[in-house]
Amino acid sequence: MKSRSSTLPRPRESVFAGGLDFRSDANAVCPPNVRECVSAMEDCCEEAFEAQQLLRNGTFDLPRMNKVLESQRVFLLIDEATVRRYRSDLADEIEPQIKELIDRAEQGLKFLRRKEGLIHSKAEAAKVMQSRAATAPTANKREERRVQLLSKQRRRLEEDVKVLESEIMALQKKKPPRA
Repeated sequence: MKSRSSTLPRPRESVFAGGLDFRSDANAVCPPNVRECVSAMEDCCEEAFEAQQLLRNGTFDLPRMNKVLESQRVFLLIDEATVRRYRSDLADEIEPQIKELIDRAEQGLKFLRRKEGLIHSKAEAAKVMQSRAATAPTANKREERRVQLLSKQRRRLEEDVKVLESEIMALQKKKPPRA
């Protein structure tokens, strides 16, 4: 703690203008009430100074303490039965939605398998048509054009089959195991 002389200016020696100091001047005539008043005032000033020092020392760390007190965490402890109850409530709430999503995925998978079967049959039909066209002599340009269109169609259908097969494989990988 700092000393009084280093923190505040030195108090005035006299309360009177002109520098009269009745405490040290033996010849001065002063009523005793004034001496008591001056002495009481000096005591009050010293008490106020000490109170100010105590207040400063007690509050200089206030901003840091406010910050420390603001960041407060509260932990709540609950028993195992409550955790089980909340877990079962959550399962009861989510389970119907999950089952619905699984059913929709299965329906989509069935649809894609049917579409794959149709594409396979079209591709087989196109191959048969192409093999027939390759073995039979082409009679005219119209027949050649038809063969070209069918071969293009067959290639597109084969590409569609590959895409659908990859989609089916992806869906099968994503499908969760049924319990």
